[in-house]
Amino acid sequence: MESPILAPSLLSADFSDLGAALGRIREGGGSMVHFDVMDGVFVPEITYGQVVLRSLRKKTALPFDVHLMVERPEGQIESFAQAGADWITFHAEAAAGGAGLVEKIHSLGKKAGVAIAPSTPIGALEGLLPAADLALVMGVHPGFGGQGMIPGCVEKIAALGALRKKAGLSFLISVDGGVNAATLGPVIEAGADIIVSGSAFFSGQLNWRAR
Repeated sequence: MESPILAPSLLSADFSDLGAALGRIREGGGSMVHFDVMDGVFVPEITYGQVVLRSLRKKTALPFDVHLMVERPEGQIESFAQAGADWITFHAEAAAGGAGLVEKIHSLGKKAGVAIAPSTPIGALEGLLPAADLALVMGVHPGFGGQGMIPGCVEKIAALGALRKKAGLSFLISVDGGVNAATLGPVIEAGADIIVSGSAFFSGQLNWRAR
């Protein structure tokens, strides 16, 4: 995988025409489709689930990156894998026995990611990173699109990069939330491999091809 890559988030797309949104992602340089799955419990809002994922799977060959912002993610992993997810990321704050979840995701033939909210230190990931394929840093409070990036996110990305190098690990670093034309450069410079952008991408404020 070339780095960095763009993974536009469907959270900011027009939900009445998600098929067209996939076309915009391809045309805009996206290499992955990011699904912010919200359950109304771990975060206040509810977005979409397996049925939507399954329907869109027929429309594109782009990898699907499913970000589970849900309580009890262990109960959702298998059904999202069956619906067409290629990557499945759960929150360290919501999961007991995260190492077992990484193993379960791998057993289903999928890539496994672990996410942390802005208030969670990267130390919460250290025991999971040797087996994980992805570490996702939230740049905003999970649950709402269109927020500005919280200070400290860039430092977390850099710290994860240093940890990865020191330990000789190979997980990718993703940043989700608050990425726009102003913050794109700093997060790439800090070492982010996957850039998740929702409102800035779909509003046209972030021109990935012109960067």
